[in-house]
Amino acid sequence: MSGETAPQLATAYDPKGFSFRALPLPHVDRELYDQELAAGFAAYPERRENYSKYERAKRGESVDYLPIKIDIENVSRCNFRCTMCQVSEWPKMTRAADMRVEDFQALLEEQTGLIEVKLQGMGEPLLDAENLFEMIKLARARRIWVRSTVNGSLLHLNENYKKIIDSDICEVQVSVDGASAASYEKIRRGGKFDRLRKNCELLNGHARADGRHRTRMWVVVQKDNLSELEMFPQLAAELGFARLSLSLDLNDWGQESWRGRNDPLDVHHTFTAERGLQVAEMGRKLGVETTFWAIDEKYDLEDPEKLCPWPFERAYISSDMRVVPCCMVANPDVFELGDAKDFSGVWNGTEMAAFRKTHLNGQLHDICKTCYKTRS
Repeated sequence: MSGETAPQLATAYDPKGFSFRALPLPHVDRELYDQELAAGFAAYPERRENYSKYERAKRGESVDYLPIKIDIENVSRCNFRCTMCQVSEWPKMTRAADMRVEDFQALLEEQTGLIEVKLQGMGEPLLDAENLFEMIKLARARRIWVRSTVNGSLLHLNENYKKIIDSDICEVQVSVDGASAASYEKIRRGGKFDRLRKNCELLNGHARADGRHRTRMWVVVQKDNLSELEMFPQLAAELGFARLSLSLDLNDWGQESWRGRNDPLDVHHTFTAERGLQVAEMGRKLGVETTFWAIDEKYDLEDPEKLCPWPFERAYISSDMRVVPCCMVANPDVFELGDAKDFSGVWNGTEMAAFRKTHLNGQLHDICKTCYKTRS
């Protein structure tokens, strides 16, 4: 992801003209990322060869390389019932069994082209904490860049805040969707704001002491917390975060019912670039890098260079070892591409080729339409 900004600013959201690229975008720790990339290429020549094939390739229905990135869901269960999340409708906030470490390890051994793994899906990763830490260590032993997102509620248990940093994770994001107890607990049903604050302080304190300050505060901006937008940089600073990202996306999980539910919470149409830049400046003065994320202008069927990259470089594997197109669906019961125990076969199989074709010919599957630019 680039941190560059667009030269032209707009004053309000306009599907035809406004660009969130006017705002600073989230980016990785480039020095650490490049360091791990080089080390992985040196240790695993087949990874370098696969990456070279990926870089040379033209997007097509079939590819001659393995995926370079992958999202792996270690658990599909959660202890929260967030208002904007499909998990809140699942019985006991659970969809399937947790992923076994053995299956995770087999994936790593099969997928020799991986440079990056996101270890998180629809569930709360720390509900299976010890196995999560083992998975992180297995991937890091192979010099794969690893990140995860947690809701922060379980960091104090069994010193999880220490263990996740000590696992050598490259980035851990903590979801903080409210700057006050009232908004946070309204959105993050099941969460306690005071507990979250204490846990973030524990996490960041240990990360600083350990010399691996790889944390990020992540906020999904929506109707119930938009009024607090200017409060988030200060909160991030108080909790010890050096990075804050504010996402303007509310997902529909490829389901019409969720689009109808989340559209009224969406704040794109009331958000301005000026306000975003002011918040970013507030963060800068506090020593908090403040960035913004919005997916709605990323993908464009009229520009071959702006097709969604997921079908051509990565996929999502659910906790019960099923291949899903991406994290914006994140549920094999909604859309599935095959059995992840034969992921290489799925990656080069007929279902994946057909799915790639829908992006190449513009005949998008319904689950993909909300991520692309729309034109009247």
